[in-house]
Amino acid sequence: MSKMLLLAAASVVAIGGCAKRADEVAAAYVSPLQYENYTCPQIAEEAQRISARAAIAAGTQDQKATQDAVVTTVGVIVLWPVLFALNGDDAQTAELARLRGEAEAIEQAAIRKKCGITFQRQPPQS
Repeated sequence: MSKMLLLAAASVVAIGGCAKRADEVAAAYVSPLQYENYTCPQIAEEAQRISARAAIAAGTQDQKATQDAVVTTVGVIVLWPVLFALNGDDAQTAELARLRGEAEAIEQAAIRKKCGITFQRQPPQS
């Protein structure tokens, strides 16, 4: 009975401590007003810069989520104390959320200024 309780506790720690995949990280709110004085070319340049940084952050986030999944599998099957080494969501997740928020704010500013910039969204993963 104590093994079942231990396994249940380890599972709760594992589920709560795993880092989210990049496609699960929602955008944080960023005000589009900070881009109010930007020209359309400046908005386009900023959109490219933020997009590149967000792509790098998303790749890092996915890598971290994969590592946490491996640690969870090993922890649940072999050695449960390893589950306490899970990183979970941290500054990397917050950075990705902020970058996504900035991208949305830039898009809103471009729409408001009628810049004619097309923003592409990644299709949701199934």
